[in-house]
Amino acid sequence: MINLDHVSFGYSKQKKLFTDLSLKLHPGHIYGLLGKNGAGKSSLLRNMAGLLFPLEGTIEVSGREPRKREPAFLQDIFFLPEEIYLPSVTMEKYLETLSPFYPKFDKNQFMGYIAEFDIPEGNKLTGMSYGQKKKVLIAFALATNTKVLIMDEPTNGLDIPSKSQFRKVVSNVLDAERLILISTHQVRDLDNLIDSIIIIEDSKILIQHSLDVVAERLCFGTLSNVDYDQRVIYSEPSLRGYNAVFENSEQMDSRVDLEQLFNAVMENPARIKSIFN
Repeated sequence: MINLDHVSFGYSKQKKLFTDLSLKLHPGHIYGLLGKNGAGKSSLLRNMAGLLFPLEGTIEVSGREPRKREPAFLQDIFFLPEEIYLPSVTMEKYLETLSPFYPKFDKNQFMGYIAEFDIPEGNKLTGMSYGQKKKVLIAFALATNTKVLIMDEPTNGLDIPSKSQFRKVVSNVLDAERLILISTHQVRDLDNLIDSIIIIEDSKILIQHSLDVVAERLCFGTLSNVDYDQRVIYSEPSLRGYNAVFENSEQMDSRVDLEQLFNAVMENPARIKSIFN
């Protein structure tokens, strides 16, 4: 559904954010896009949404070129940026103005999310807190029922209960024809939500796999000592020894720890690449 073929992008030809990037994302999945600050995550998402254009290569989303911004493309993709803006209107006026652009928008669904997020309905949007504004836009994004939903740092500004609600409502809207891509630097906010992970660094995709594949090849657990254990890729001290990521040579079952996975990929990319290639 999203296909990047040898894409290069930068704000100048002399300094590119990513070069020769190829990526295929399929419906029926919630992808987590991770990377350090400045790795180009937001720019990559904006290229997919047709808000920025690649210098080289091609991008297709649902068979269409985002850069053309065709009506059929725009009505079936929603991009929620990190930096948000809401006009000084009531929620009802906001819906009246914007929902017609999305043929599958469901107002009842939207109001259900608003109730779940405990957001007052009568106030003007500009009178809300930043977290409330973010939840209004998340509710709107989900209620558009577009085939492609892209969210950049959606949990910024949300408190802990709201982050839990976010994971719940997002997981409930996924179906076989919908693709959800979430970029964040708050790795733990994606726990129990995503089923596939993409990590980018130094203009390259270091890892792109389902969490099932990650759990097959890596093990996440506690070791009493890591000094002479050749399996260990990443470790950090804990009260019981060391929390570690290590090669799953014995096919043990373990739960993928996204934060430790990210740290392992950043610290030892060559080793990770050899394990997954």
